[in-house]
Amino acid sequence: MNAQEPITKTTGQILKDNICTLFNLFNFLIAIALACVGAWTNLFFILIIILNVVIGIAQELKAKKLVEELSLLTMPMCDVIRRQQHLHISIQEVEKGDILLLESGKQICADSTVLSGELEVNESLLTGESDPVIKKPGDSLLSGSSVISGKCQAEIIHVGDENYASQIANEVKKLKQVNSELLLSMRKVTRFTSWFIIPLGILLFLEAFFLRGEIMYDAVVTTAAGLLGMLPKGLVLLISIGLAAGIIRLSKQNVLVQDLYSLENLAHVDVICLDKTGTITQGRMQVEEAILLDSGTPVPFETMMGAFLCNTDDNNATFQAMKEYFQPVEGVEAPAKIPFSSERKWSAVTLDGIGTLVVGAPERLCKGKLPDVVTKVMKEGKRVLLAGLTDVIEDKTLDPERIRLVAAIVITDPLRENAASAITYFRNQGVAVKVISGDNPVMVSAVAKQAGIEHAENYVDMSMIHPEDMDRVVQEYTVFGRVSPQQKKLLVTAMQKQGHRVAMTGDGVNDLLAMKQADCSIAVGQGSDAAKQTAQLVLIDSDFSVLRSVLAEGRRVVNNITKSAGVFFIKTIYSVLLCLVCIILNMDFPFLPIQITLIDLVIEGYPAFFISFEPNDKRITGRFLPTALRLAAPNAIVITLSCIAVFLLNWLGAMPLA
Repeated sequence: MNAQEPITKTTGQILKDNICTLFNLFNFLIAIALACVGAWTNLFFILIIILNVVIGIAQELKAKKLVEELSLLTMPMCDVIRRQQHLHISIQEVEKGDILLLESGKQICADSTVLSGELEVNESLLTGESDPVIKKPGDSLLSGSSVISGKCQAEIIHVGDENYASQIANEVKKLKQVNSELLLSMRKVTRFTSWFIIPLGILLFLEAFFLRGEIMYDAVVTTAAGLLGMLPKGLVLLISIGLAAGIIRLSKQNVLVQDLYSLENLAHVDVICLDKTGTITQGRMQVEEAILLDSGTPVPFETMMGAFLCNTDDNNATFQAMKEYFQPVEGVEAPAKIPFSSERKWSAVTLDGIGTLVVGAPERLCKGKLPDVVTKVMKEGKRVLLAGLTDVIEDKTLDPERIRLVAAIVITDPLRENAASAITYFRNQGVAVKVISGDNPVMVSAVAKQAGIEHAENYVDMSMIHPEDMDRVVQEYTVFGRVSPQQKKLLVTAMQKQGHRVAMTGDGVNDLLAMKQADCSIAVGQGSDAAKQTAQLVLIDSDFSVLRSVLAEGRRVVNNITKSAGVFFIKTIYSVLLCLVCIILNMDFPFLPIQITLIDLVIEGYPAFFISFEPNDKRITGRFLPTALRLAAPNAIVITLSCIAVFLLNWLGAMPLA
């Protein structure tokens, strides 16, 4: 079986992450010390710790169950031939010896050897090279790569951990860093607390037992109180529950969150890059009309297109729309054909008695000024493909000067009904919207205007842009047309260099590099298998408007965790300060463990619980830890000064301590 790495943590990992924490270890050691001296009434905090752990585990297990149920809806399927039977199965069910049937847009799920046919493969996720690789019979296909164009049959030779991609993943997993400010901040808090809690605990105990001559019971109890006060016990639970609850909320809107911290990443996003097809538009291609540009061909254009479509191996949404419009013409031999790819932007079939018919993007088939009718249609926001005859194609290289243009095929893709309202929401929330597309920039700009995107008139043809100009163009333009897959990644990188947090939506193999580079990657349910496997978030219903809820939920979770953390840090700060004061003045810590537990439960727990449910979709401007500490510091300082005032009054005899 070709078992894949689970997208969620295992039950064992959830138990380990919630139980085996440094905070729990400190609490456990403090509990042992209190038990040894018989301070049973001060051990109530252990029940709170156990309850916190149980709640955290239950919430994460619930989120895990929902995510796994949703992931079944997006699980890539594949077609195989097994023992002379054609099967449509999950990629997890393939076995060695199965004959894998591959075509454009499919992800290669297992290491295989090509038996027949020819493919162009994108291996960028494995090798970093964006140039397509041609695969012929006898060549090896690596799991994790994606089919750009062509069809083939390939025999599976490795499954599971034997796959090339699995071996790389296992090596990289040890070095993989989670891009989460919340997680990194908690690690800093843990390290900082560890540095303080052990030396302060030792000093508090030694001072109480040796300098003040207290009995063992009193020395342990006062020391335990000081140490318990320094631990922000509920904060770790708050973060894990907050993120898990956000995942549960979004799962009810058919949003699959494949990375626990992707909600946090999206909450910080201030630029979202959209692909036109499938996000702004519905992704339902329809041929509106075919405009003849040359009526003197030996065979009617409709006949040529019918024969072309019967012989091509291409079957993406555009070709499906053309197959619905043009009547099939069978029986015409095709001795040669070149499949469509996002790099070439054209497809060709040599037809006996007719010639080589090429169908593709206008800029690839026409050198110089486009026909006026084509320009007019593009300005209306419609997509146009040109069809032309040529006598020769050498090494899959097209010479526009040797193409006789025959017709223009007008294709429409309606706007999503809720696209305009979603884009308005992003604008109001301070999130800039950029459109990155492989289509003609004039046409993409027209669609962007219809959707209400600000500055949609500022468009650029990326085929004319050099890599060193990326920093300039991302500042000057909103719409980017004729973008290659490598340029998409460079655009995202340029925005990140300028301090932006970038989200990238995509649905095809040509979006993979940019999605990997982005701070948050989003795929639509109707997209390619490769895009859905790469993305952190998958919109199962392909409903672009759901992103409003995703952004709002991410901001709500992060903002409320930050506010709640401010409550938890109050006790941590004043406990550290009071411990230092008590050590300097040779005094007992002013609280008992049972009082610290009540503070945790009543003064911190209840407010933080209700704060976590507040609606809050304000843009996140500060960093988590400095903001939380800034919120906590004034209250912590007031409490510390109040305690010092009580100490002073007691020293003066005006307020005896009971």
